[in-house]
Amino acid sequence: MHLRVRRHDGDRAPSFLLVHGLASNALLWDEVAAELSRAGHPSYAVDLRGHGESDLPESGFDTATAAADLALVATFLGLPSMIVAGQSWGGNVVVRLAAEHPAMVAALALVDGGWIDLSSRFDSWEACATALRPPDVSRLRVDQLRGFLRHGHPDWSPAAVEATVANLRVAPDGTVSRRLPIPQHMAIVRDMWDNPPQRFYPALSMPVLLMPAGDSSLAKAAAAGLPHATIKEYAGGDHDLHAQQPLRVARDLLELV
Repeated sequence: MHLRVRRHDGDRAPSFLLVHGLASNALLWDEVAAELSRAGHPSYAVDLRGHGESDLPESGFDTATAAADLALVATFLGLPSMIVAGQSWGGNVVVRLAAEHPAMVAALALVDGGWIDLSSRFDSWEACATALRPPDVSRLRVDQLRGFLRHGHPDWSPAAVEATVANLRVAPDGTVSRRLPIPQHMAIVRDMWDNPPQRFYPALSMPVLLMPAGDSSLAKAAAAGLPHATIKEYAGGDHDLHAQQPLRVARDLLELV
């Protein structure tokens, strides 16, 4: 299996490992990575299995396997102790990575994720699955998708819009299809239901930066269970903070250096 890694160069330690969320892709980190590079720090943004330009294997669509994949990537690239950032489900993934491979992680940044506990939000798995099943995109065209994104996120850059378009595969005729099929998507959602990240908090001895978008109550509850936690609130922020506010996200990540 091959995983795509997008590298931005730098000559200063530490390196950054950047992890996207469910059904997203590494391109959404590009504007953040460019700022980190301007500050001298290299970064590596990974397309998790079944996402972006990475391979779609038959199995392994769960948080534990995603974290193990990241550990293998870091080992293969010879990365020393890194600052690791994860957005949304990617936050859950990097919590698992840091808990199981603490020597790899100098500091952790959780970008509106890393505290997602679906079993506390829904009364049953059936209700959760119904609410979070992704919609049908078979009749959607790429020009419509761009229009929806520009209308819904007028403060996003053109690069952020195009990075989000890349969550889907675009055919020559302009129609779109899923990179991550619905069964694999729902396998990850089920794993999120079964394995909330909070159980791994006691193993996190490194500094942890929590970056909630909008309501920060869940992040504050999570911080109470972490030994070395700091919160940077993004009041009114989009869930995709790295797309909406890449300069501020990069600045906050650099404080972990």
